[in-house]
Amino acid sequence: MAQLRGVGIGLGVAQGPVARMAPPVPAPDDTPSTLSVEEETARAREAVGVVARELEQRGTQAGGAAQEVLEAQAMMAEDPTLEEEIDSRLAQGKTAEWAVHDAFASFRRQLTALGGYLGERAADLDDVAQRVIAQLRGEPAPGVPDPGHPFVLVAKDLAPADTALLDLDKVLALVTTEGGPTSHTAILAREKSIVAVVGAVGAKDLADGDSVIVDAASGVVTTDPTAEELERAEHRAEVRAEAASAPVTPGALADGTAVPLLANLGSPTAAAEAVELGAEGVGLFRTEFLFLSANQAPTVEQQRASYTELLKAFPGKKVVVRMLDAGADKPLPFLNDAHEDNPALGLRGLRALRQSEDILREQLTALSEAHEATRRTPEGPADLWVMAPMVSTVEETEYFVTLAREYDIKTAGVMVEVPSSALLADRVLRHADFASIGTNDLTQYTMAADRLLGSVASYQDPWHPAVLRLVREVGDAGKANGKPVGICGEAAADPLLAVVLVGLGATSLSMAPTALADVRATLLEHTLDDAVRIAEAALAADDAASARTAAQTAAAREKETQS
Repeated sequence: MAQLRGVGIGLGVAQGPVARMAPPVPAPDDTPSTLSVEEETARAREAVGVVARELEQRGTQAGGAAQEVLEAQAMMAEDPTLEEEIDSRLAQGKTAEWAVHDAFASFRRQLTALGGYLGERAADLDDVAQRVIAQLRGEPAPGVPDPGHPFVLVAKDLAPADTALLDLDKVLALVTTEGGPTSHTAILAREKSIVAVVGAVGAKDLADGDSVIVDAASGVVTTDPTAEELERAEHRAEVRAEAASAPVTPGALADGTAVPLLANLGSPTAAAEAVELGAEGVGLFRTEFLFLSANQAPTVEQQRASYTELLKAFPGKKVVVRMLDAGADKPLPFLNDAHEDNPALGLRGLRALRQSEDILREQLTALSEAHEATRRTPEGPADLWVMAPMVSTVEETEYFVTLAREYDIKTAGVMVEVPSSALLADRVLRHADFASIGTNDLTQYTMAADRLLGSVASYQDPWHPAVLRLVREVGDAGKANGKPVGICGEAAADPLLAVVLVGLGATSLSMAPTALADVRATLLEHTLDDAVRIAEAALAADDAASARTAAQTAAAREKETQS
């Protein structure tokens, strides 16, 4: 028996035999083509088109965050710049297979160098290139194995196209050797409630048929488990299944302290499922879906229709809408697509919106009109809150709140994603009505590690005490100013970390809807005093791993004391 450690996603536990992801399609040889340039160009165009349409189809079938990721992949496959790269190689008499392979590799290097959102897209290029080459060869696309029985999938990492459509009747759990808590694999696994441990480097030595237990709660993969260990894991899985089917109750601690549990949503179509899973409102509504696939900004009318649909789904409940979070790292032709050497530190979020204030004003207009249109619903209107992304200064806070008031929006706040706004949270919250901490970006900027680059994924851990200290700064500022402080990053979906965040002063938690049940159950195991003590234990650690371990030890101690 051995234990392989990684980062667990959720509280699930599963067991079964290993099935490894198939190796990548072999790279084509650089041999001259026997066809004409025109014939090879036609082959390349057709293969790219087929793959792009397949990705779009998979996205439509998957829905949710997976659809956004897969549609972005499809757009990338047909990127005009990439097409030019392929054509230049075909013009040299290369085969379509080699031209695609080499052009994608070159494009990947360019995007990796840019970092930020585009750097993350670069990682997806490998999967697209593999699919196009397989299409050209007339071979099946690389993907998830099918051993004919349920299995634990082990892979270096999973492409979004594979994760989106995993057969959950066959895939018992997922283990990857790369990736972190905010990787696409982790996010999609959480959305689909797949038991997963990511970044388990030692899993590279697992072989097909090996028996393992995947324990997401502890982030451990146990190899060659004993019969007793298998029985304990099975019992835990049964208990968790019973808890998940229990009646949904509002989020609260064991002493009755309310901790509203809200949903992170990317479009109004996901609202019904969030309500069904017990979301008490929306803590983060991403408006980017209206903008990212368009060549021009959506009209006020188009935006109003989407916002109205959203607000109608949550009558009488809080709905926090984030203004467009785009800019140099998510270039939009109508906002800012100028090249920047370091887009993660460039003109993004509120900075970009101030440069194109008409877009910001149109968003506020549409939100105000949508709120007004839903005021007369029988259950009462949704409680609309709006927040600006990437706020770095007190002056930016004043600017946004003042502008929101012009549109009769009563509750205007800011995202705390930059250390400067966390350190000045006491002053920021004198002007803002609330703060919402985006732990993904806050971790990125605190640790100086691009959250979308695999090479520094180990730094992207919200458990790091430096990040937790900044969260405490905001929590303390919220108490001092009598203002709510929410969490809307992926950290809120980690059940034990959710307890720590409440202990640091968070008053609400927002997450992927499928994470709500686990977080709700874990909060009910601890009082507010417990949460504060567990948070203090994590803060006293020197690094992320020891902070997590310290919190686990403190939580176990608190439970023993209660029993």
